Amino acid sequence: MTWHALMRGATAAVLVLLTFGTAISADSFPFDQEFLLDAPPMRPGKRMPLLTVEPNGNAKIDLWCRTVSARIEISDEAMKIETGALPEGQPEMMSIGQCTHERMQADEDLLATFGQIIGWRRVEEGIVLEGPKPLKFRVSDH
Repeated sequence: MTWHALMRGATAAVLVLLTFGTAISADSFPFDQEFLLDAPPMRPGKRMPLLTVEPNGNAKIDLWCRTVSARIEISDEAMKIETGALPEGQPEMMSIGQCTHERMQADEDLLATFGQIIGWRRVEEGIVLEGPKPLKFRVSDH
């Protein structure tokens, strides 16, 4: 075997490992699914926080009252979330009285928690976002 043949083989092997390794870590996160926060409902209203992450890292976070966009970086078990700002007003589709002061404050608290996430892991039919205050999500059934 010549030196060039060995180098081509080694280069091909490295490319396959890099491609395969990247695919494994990227595919392990369940993209394009709605994840419902595993928490007791907050009355009044039926809305529960939802998280949806696209393979390109764009995400949508439905909080208790409002919705924000986010950018999420995922690698193996590490995760970094940069959220957009909370909208000033209440959502148009909310019924009167649904966004109480407590729910609006819960939006701010939950958004701050997302900003402190440093990792993630799968659990049963969902995921846990790791940080000072872990957030458990399950796959939404709607």
